[in-house]
Amino acid sequence: MGLLSVFGRAPSGARLERVRRSPHYKGGTFQNTMPTRVMREGASLPRMIWEFMNKPADTAPSAPLPSVKVDLRGQTGDEPVVVWFGHSSYFIKLAGLTVLVDPVFCGYASPFPFSTKAFAGTDVYGVDDLPEIDIVLITHDHYDHLDYKTMQRLATKGRHFYTSLGVGSHLEYWGIPASTITELDWWDEVAVGDGGVLTATSARHFSGRDFRRGRTLWSSFVLRVGGYTLFLGGDSGYGPHFKMIGERFGPMDLAILECGQYGKDWPAIHMQPEECVTAAGELRAKALLPVHWGKFSLSLHPWDEPVRRVVAAAREKGLAFATPMIGEPVALGGPLPQTAWWEGVGRYHVSTGWGL
Repeated sequence: MGLLSVFGRAPSGARLERVRRSPHYKGGTFQNTMPTRVMREGASLPRMIWEFMNKPADTAPSAPLPSVKVDLRGQTGDEPVVVWFGHSSYFIKLAGLTVLVDPVFCGYASPFPFSTKAFAGTDVYGVDDLPEIDIVLITHDHYDHLDYKTMQRLATKGRHFYTSLGVGSHLEYWGIPASTITELDWWDEVAVGDGGVLTATSARHFSGRDFRRGRTLWSSFVLRVGGYTLFLGGDSGYGPHFKMIGERFGPMDLAILECGQYGKDWPAIHMQPEECVTAAGELRAKALLPVHWGKFSLSLHPWDEPVRRVVAAAREKGLAFATPMIGEPVALGGPLPQTAWWEGVGRYHVSTGWGL
């Protein structure tokens, strides 16, 4: 493959025909369920570019982030566990299933290795640390959620790839067999595991790996298996869809929701931390795991501001939450890790051989 392979490939043939039949595809692009601007009206693109070229120093940590290295392959227990890898990548072991969501192990979140590099200390896991994965789940095709190099490595390690409508064209182009790819439109359901169901649900966002947007769909997902219900949020601005999903599928044992990379110039496509907590309540979640922070600087806010604001809002509303270090297991139904580890960055680093 050439240097441009990282951009992927737009849907064509039968995939494109299915895209065109989607009720959410209009005028040559996928649409949100409510009016949604990628940039707010009146935002200045030159000013945004200048701000990103002159980011405040606190948008990245001043020292390597602490982490816990667990043995993801050597454990066979039945306890449901989630392990966060930073940003929106995480591993789930639930009811005999292994699930990997939006894995990005290349060390950057862009088409180019020199841009949007991961924070120091966030690279403790790689594909070689993973067991065989039953479900590789890709919510949408942005670079911080869909990584070309990681997908190539997972081509023989992932048993089946589930993703939003149209995204399978990238995966197949990168060498993943079409027979192992299932694309889902919003509200499509597919059987997984032993009596489980994976449902694609709506989100308020956009897609695209080049300057053209909306040729593939963006989704959240609800996973119901083994008596548990998990909400796997992907990227989404706040909107009425959270309440609708909660009424249809709740209560949720855990909601994994984005809380970072927000900005004043793109308020509709990412949530403020307080909106993340509100969304978890509307999903009827028993607990919240806030993600989309702690690995990449994709906005202008201090790197740890999202988690600080989420914790304050969750405590105010009495919502249970987990704030694990990268790699620290979150056991469903057990005590949730809530150490404010970000306050100690620069003073310690943890690495252990804990199993799940």
